[in-house]
Amino acid sequence: MAEQLEHATFGGGCFWCVEAALKPLDGVESVVSGYAGGHAENPSYKEVCRGTTGHAEVVQVAYDPDEISYPDLLEVFFTIHDPTTEDREGPDVGSQYRSIVLYHDDEQREIVEAFVVELEDSGAYDDPIVTEIEPLEEFYEAEEHHQDYFEKNPQDAYCRMHAAPKVEKVREQFTDQLVQ
Repeated sequence: MAEQLEHATFGGGCFWCVEAALKPLDGVESVVSGYAGGHAENPSYKEVCRGTTGHAEVVQVAYDPDEISYPDLLEVFFTIHDPTTEDREGPDVGSQYRSIVLYHDDEQREIVEAFVVELEDSGAYDDPIVTEIEPLEEFYEAEEHHQDYFEKNPQDAYCRMHAAPKVEKVREQFTDQLVQ
């Protein structure tokens, strides 16, 4: 295990879905749902949902770089959501659901920028990638009932229809990267 965990912050629609999809990866120590990328201090879920705070629903991943790399996390992140739709992921519409990578340092910025160029050049998507790439200025942890939501509510209709398919996609496409 690395001496120190590193962090990555991603938004790609509802944080319940992104959290659920990233948690089973080997080397991921924790995934915390929250808000970032906006202007309001310490926003609530209701405020973020109104779309007036500028924040996106995001997750902050604490990971062991000896077990999983930042590019590996990016690969999973860009697989589980559609980075070509502006302010939307599935049924969720609004800037709070935008595709965003909030980098923690210049190295992450360089890696994600190169990653997106590589995706664009490969023709991985029919439409241009609209994912925002911004520095993380502040991360606000979401209310407790939003943490581990999929785990706690697997029968919730939203979870069954939207989170479960993302989790299944990770299980199918990233089998070698899952916690055994």
